Amino acid sequence: MMKLYGFGPTRTLRAMWGLKELGVAFDYIHVDLLGGEAQTPEFLKINPAGKLPVLVDGDNVLPESAAIILYLAEKFPEKRLLPDDIDERAQAYRWILFAMTELEQPLWRIAKHSFLYPEDQRLPQDIVLAREEFRLMAAVLEAHMEGREFIVGDRMGATDCVTAYLMDWANEEGLLDGFPRLSAYLQRMYARPTAPQRIAEAFASVQPAA
Repeated sequence: MMKLYGFGPTRTLRAMWGLKELGVAFDYIHVDLLGGEAQTPEFLKINPAGKLPVLVDGDNVLPESAAIILYLAEKFPEKRLLPDDIDERAQAYRWILFAMTELEQPLWRIAKHSFLYPEDQRLPQDIVLAREEFRLMAAVLEAHMEGREFIVGDRMGATDCVTAYLMDWANEEGLLDGFPRLSAYLQRMYARPTAPQRIAEAFASVQPAA
């Protein structure tokens, strides 16, 4: 059985979404990121980068959430998380890379300069720039979503597993205001029975008791 090493509101949710869409059985192994478990020698043997999630499938050890989604899509082609048509599949790759480079990176910068970096290393101006950069690229996806239920094709796919999580992240930052199609897409995706927890819910579940 595959194992997914993860923690609460991280990109673990994205990998979990792919597994649930496929209906694949897996063992979930909680790694206490806040407690430093991802930096232990034992975990660093699994992922030297000390980050989550990590999927272990036999001898195959795979970090990076988008790579996990693509691997699962290739491993279970009958589930059609990637389109059969090569041209449509190319569009899936395009929008996955767009999500990871143009949408996720500014969100990650916001997080780092808001609370992850030590306070004396945070750059408030970079948050402002990152928010502007996200909105510029979100406008591209907003236009693309006209008349669409899913990002590529007529069914839920790998692109949606990657991107819907980012829409929830952006929503937490108040960045979806003025993007009605993306806001509606977010609600549709998380109404699916296979959707993971929302980020806020997952974050609340890992907070220490008062």
